[in-house]
Amino acid sequence: MFNAPKIILASLVLTLIPACSSELSPEEQAILDARIAEETKPTNMIAVLQENPDLSTASILIGLSGVGVEMQDNGPYTAFVATNEAFNKIDAQRLSELLSADNKAELKSIAEYGLVKGSMTAADIAKAIADGGGTASIPTFGGSTIKASMDGDMITLEDGAGNKAHVTKADVTSSNGTMHIVDNLLMPK
Repeated sequence: MFNAPKIILASLVLTLIPACSSELSPEEQAILDARIAEETKPTNMIAVLQENPDLSTASILIGLSGVGVEMQDNGPYTAFVATNEAFNKIDAQRLSELLSADNKAELKSIAEYGLVKGSMTAADIAKAIADGGGTASIPTFGGSTIKASMDGDMITLEDGAGNKAHVTKADVTSSNGTMHIVDNLLMPK
């Protein structure tokens, strides 16, 4: 009546079908990998900052200053963040002194100088500049202002000491605000 070898073969084939159908094509695997990567991306501004190796010095400054704790879960903020290359323009001894945990008050004033309440995109800053007749004053978290203007199609920022920085990468988004990467450290007076 029943042919045992055929039943065993049919059972074996049926058990292999789910295993074969669970394999993804290269295109499907790429889509899955992209979704997993998107889900595991850092979400808040501090996590995004810490993930970028070109911003490690700024990450250390913000951490030592104590401002990072507040930035982690609050917001929204706009942050103007200097690259490691920008920090390297500072005298090595001065930079070492600056990044000392004993210098928390100065670190805090610098960290808060590059931080603005509310999330501003590059388009928002450009609009404020246009509305201001070519310049905009952006109030900082520390109670000072950053002067913004356009240099061609590039946003230029001037700090309290008259130093200028250009936004080299705009609109780095996070769950609690927007970061703009700059080529010079913005300092209060």
